Amino acid sequence: MLATLSRFKRPRWLSPDIILGYILGQEVRRNEVSLFSHSSPVSAAWRPKVTGGIRDISTSCTLCAKVRGNPKKRELSEKKLTRHFVDHRRVKLVAGSGGKGASSFHSEPRKEWGGPDGGNGGDGGSIIIKADKFVKSLAQVVPVYKGEDGQSGGSKNCYGRNGSPSYISVPLGTVVKEQGQTVVDLSEHGQEYLAVFGGAGGKGNRFFLSNENRAPMTATPGMTGQERVLQLELRTMAHAGLVGFPNAGKSSLLRAISNARPAVAAYPFTTLNPHVGIVNYRDHEQVAVADIPGIIRGAHLNRGLGISFLRHIERCRFLLYVLDLSTPEPWTQLKHLRYELDQYEPGLSRRPQAIIANKMDLPEAREKLETLQSHVTQRVIPVSALTGQNTEELILHLRELYDGYLKGEGSGEGKPTRW
Repeated sequence: MLATLSRFKRPRWLSPDIILGYILGQEVRRNEVSLFSHSSPVSAAWRPKVTGGIRDISTSCTLCAKVRGNPKKRELSEKKLTRHFVDHRRVKLVAGSGGKGASSFHSEPRKEWGGPDGGNGGDGGSIIIKADKFVKSLAQVVPVYKGEDGQSGGSKNCYGRNGSPSYISVPLGTVVKEQGQTVVDLSEHGQEYLAVFGGAGGKGNRFFLSNENRAPMTATPGMTGQERVLQLELRTMAHAGLVGFPNAGKSSLLRAISNARPAVAAYPFTTLNPHVGIVNYRDHEQVAVADIPGIIRGAHLNRGLGISFLRHIERCRFLLYVLDLSTPEPWTQLKHLRYELDQYEPGLSRRPQAIIANKMDLPEAREKLETLQSHVTQRVIPVSALTGQNTEELILHLRELYDGYLKGEGSGEGKPTRW
C-alpha cells in the first residue's frame, strides 16, 4: 500500500514570491507603470503583505540588481611606484645552527645487543655574499638574513642533512665593512665572500662508541651559527652625477635623457633619494646617470642631509652641473656648488664635468645664457628638460666623457667599471 502511494508525487506548486517576481518583471518590461507606483495593481497586492518596512525583493531583475562589476582600483602615485637607487645597507647575518645528534640503539629480532646507532646532526648553512654584474643596486638586500639550520640525526646511523648555503647578490664594486673597517671589495663578477659560517652538527652516540664504552648514551647538540653585522657600501654608484641646487630640474632632465622615471614636482626637495637612469647608445653601450638630491649652502657642514648627498657625488666619475636659468644670477650657483664639493673633499669639483644650462624654454634664458658663458671657461650646454630641446648634444657629450673614463683619463682608481 505504501509502495503504491509513493509512486504518486505531490504537485509542485509555485511559491507566491516566484509568482510575484514574475508579475513584477512583466510590469517593468511593458513600461506601463512605475515599479513602486501606488496606482499599480501589483503594488496594491504587495502592500497588505508588507509589515515593518520594505520587504526584500528578488535581485534577478536588472533594475533591482546590485552592480557587481569590479570597482576601478585607485592608481598609485608616481612617488610610490618609483624605486630609488640604494647604495648603502646595514645587514645582520645569522648563520644556520647545526642539528643535534641522536641517541638510539639498534633494535632487531634475534639481535639483543645491536649497539648504538645514533647518527650525527647536519651542519648549519653559511651565508655568502656574491658579486653579480646583473645587479645594479642594493635595494633588494634585506636587513636580516637567517641561514638554514641543519637537520637532526636519526637512528640506524642516519646523518642529518646539511643546511643549504644562502647567497646575497650585490652589484660590482660593493665594499663590505665591519665597524667602519673594510673587509673585502667585491669588484669582479662571481667573486664570493663567506660572511658567516654555519654551526657544526652535533654528534650521535654512535660517535662515542669505543672499546671502553660499548653502550654510550651521550649525544651532543649542534653549535649555533656565526652572527655578524656588516655594512654594504656600493663604491661605484653611477658614471655621471647630476649636481645642482633644489628645483633646478635634475629629475626632469634625467627623465628626458634616460629610462628613469623619478618623481617631478614644482617644489624643492622632490628627490630625497638618488635615482639612476641608463642612457643607451646604438653600439649597446650604457652610461649610468644619477639624479643626486639637491644640495644647499652649508651642506659640507651637514646642514639638512648634506653629508649623505655629498657622499653620493663622491662616487660619480664625472659631474654634470645643472644650473637653473630662471634664477637672477645662475653663474653664482656654479660657484657655490664647487665650493661645497671642495669643502667636502678637496679636488672633487675638478673632476671631468659639463655645465648644463637648464630651462632654456623661458623667455629670459637666452640673455642669461650669454652672461653665463662669459663667466665660465668650460663648455656650456643649453637644454630644456621640459621640451627636450638640445638633449641630443648633452647625450653626445656624455658619451665623450664616458669614453675618456674608459681610457683611464677621468679615473685614477684602477680598472674602469662598466654598467
